[in-house]
Amino acid sequence: MNYDSDQQQQQQQQQPLSLAPDGTGRWDRSMLKLGPFDPPHSPGGYGEQFGYSSPITPVTPNTPLVCYPMKNRVLRPGVNRKYRKRAILKNGDCNVVLSRPPRQHLRFLQDIFTTLVDAQWRWTLLVFAFSFVGSWLFFAVIWWLISYTHGDLEELHLPDNQSEIGWIPCVYNIYSFTSAFLFSIETQHTIGYGVRTTTEECPEAIFVMCFQSIYGLMIQAFMVGIVFAKMTRPKQRSQTLLFSKNAVVCQRDGELCLMFRVGDMRKSHIIGASVRAQLIRTKTTREGETMAQYQHELDVGSDGSSSELFFIWPQIVVHRIDKNSALYNMSASDMLRERFEVVVILEGTVESTGQSTQARSSYVNTEILWGHRFEPVVCYNREQQGYEINYSKFDSTLQVDTPLCSARELAEFYRAQDDYRPPTGKDSAITDCVSL
Repeated sequence: MNYDSDQQQQQQQQQPLSLAPDGTGRWDRSMLKLGPFDPPHSPGGYGEQFGYSSPITPVTPNTPLVCYPMKNRVLRPGVNRKYRKRAILKNGDCNVVLSRPPRQHLRFLQDIFTTLVDAQWRWTLLVFAFSFVGSWLFFAVIWWLISYTHGDLEELHLPDNQSEIGWIPCVYNIYSFTSAFLFSIETQHTIGYGVRTTTEECPEAIFVMCFQSIYGLMIQAFMVGIVFAKMTRPKQRSQTLLFSKNAVVCQRDGELCLMFRVGDMRKSHIIGASVRAQLIRTKTTREGETMAQYQHELDVGSDGSSSELFFIWPQIVVHRIDKNSALYNMSASDMLRERFEVVVILEGTVESTGQSTQARSSYVNTEILWGHRFEPVVCYNREQQGYEINYSKFDSTLQVDTPLCSARELAEFYRAQDDYRPPTGKDSAITDCVSL
């Protein structure tokens, strides 16, 4: 049905609304598209300061303005399921693959602690288990060799015959390699069952016992530190920091704004939370160099403040698309055609642990809804006497009337409207005196 209505609307002849400088009527909200203009008023090239060409036609006070009434439509390109290139995945992981780094394995082994912390849990637990089992077996072989070279494993010198012949072994109650393995475990972990003990007969046995005790403490501290660091990584805390599924573009105080929402599901807040945003797109320099991953910094803030957030409830982060913004020349149709990615970063200190954490996400052009606004999620609950956050509406948006032109065209539209507005009141009297 929507397709039929669109076809009927296209078949109807559109009547342009000409605005004369002496007109008294206000411009309607439905006049959302500027142009077309005559060729003499099309110098173009305004967007070259950002490294890309811009077909946008500037508006001057002498330029005739023609506006076409357009139907408010939801520009939701999310129905396109085509894969898009992105540097940051929605879960915050970097979509970067290393290719042939020099001496990669050697460099990773030189920093074995960080390598095991960054490794997956199955590899960390595997190294954890093999480190203990391997050390038990290694020292078990040493204890067996000590007993074997001393003659403790001969049939006449076994523990059952030692009291009869008066034989003093290096380690009591060692029958075979199995007994040596059990004694290795008891020595390394200071279990001390009291059955197998060393004697003063063999100095090498005393030295090995001291060395294995020290080695056991070191390997325990090393592996416990790896497991603790892996469990308390800032990445785990970032799992409860939420970003809205889509970003939106709508007007705030007459300016087009790019907005997204951030939230925290835990009661322990993020101290000193700050948010950043960068636009990754292709840029061509004046010398002809093409930079495929050029990063434009976007000025963002919340509720009229800077990038520092008082993060006690979900916040809507706003980027005002002004003349200093890289999105200043981008209209709704341009956003559908161009390929870019908006990377958002939330940083702060975890209140409970004091560690720094960082959460990341990104929005490609198909994930930005033009003409939408986020629904409120915070309300006061009188029964609980506190503010209630409804996270079921965290990603919900509302459709609002929004100009489909770029922020630059909209600013020129408003500026031209102010130039053509007839004088009223005191200004009218002054005009009459000047004419007389």
